[in-house]
Amino acid sequence: MEKAFEELQIKDDFMFSVIMRNPKFCKPFLERILGIKISRIVYPKSQETIDISADAKSVRLDIYVEDGKETVYNIEMQTTENRNLPKRTRYYQGMIDLNILEKGDNYKDLKRSFVIFVCTFDLFGEGRHIYIFENRCIQNLKLGLGDGTTKIILNTKGTMDDVTPEMKKLLDFIDGKEPEDDFTRELDEAVQSVRKNEKWRLDYMTLQMNYQEKYEQGIEQGVEQEKIDSAMRMIEANKLSSEEIAMYSGLTLEQVLELEKELQPV
Repeated sequence: MEKAFEELQIKDDFMFSVIMRNPKFCKPFLERILGIKISRIVYPKSQETIDISADAKSVRLDIYVEDGKETVYNIEMQTTENRNLPKRTRYYQGMIDLNILEKGDNYKDLKRSFVIFVCTFDLFGEGRHIYIFENRCIQNLKLGLGDGTTKIILNTKGTMDDVTPEMKKLLDFIDGKEPEDDFTRELDEAVQSVRKNEKWRLDYMTLQMNYQEKYEQGIEQGVEQEKIDSAMRMIEANKLSSEEIAMYSGLTLEQVLELEKELQPV
């Protein structure tokens, strides 16, 4: 169900993307998650879209930034539980790497990368606030592959005492609780500011209309495909005239005749 612009929170994809486009918020956000200091971040594009080839599925990244130390960060907000999420992290990682190589870099120059999913649910059910994954040897878990990739799944519903108090306050705020420190209060003020911005309101409404149009187009295409499938079954049964098939399937007579031509044995 479409959410009103005035009701958007930090956990909503549109709001999260808008706020994280500002390095004032994105940089400390990453620093809290990773427990490191980042000198600076740059935005290759405000919202990166990676499309390797014409027939490949494109990846539209919520936030895609780089720092000054050859590291890229992809941050995604996830509020709908989806068991395919682990494979989505794999797909995003692969597409990010391919995008870098497409620009002419050698695979030896692939940057260190973090794919981070901020989830408002516990994907793995262990009560952790943070799940960090790297490629390691099964026979010796101390032996890392060293491929420079890390995938992080955050859980705003965590119950363990496994993150810093600052990180806990950030996850609590994303989950809908009141801000409890300076940074989350700044994020809250940023949310209020975006809600009052008429440009962002218009962008959000335009985006929602585009989504609705695509949804309706998908329904129309599905209905049309059902008509075609029904007509093909009747043609293959060879019991009705072309006119009858058109009447029962909902297709035009010209469409039925074209299908009959296509189904004729060569």
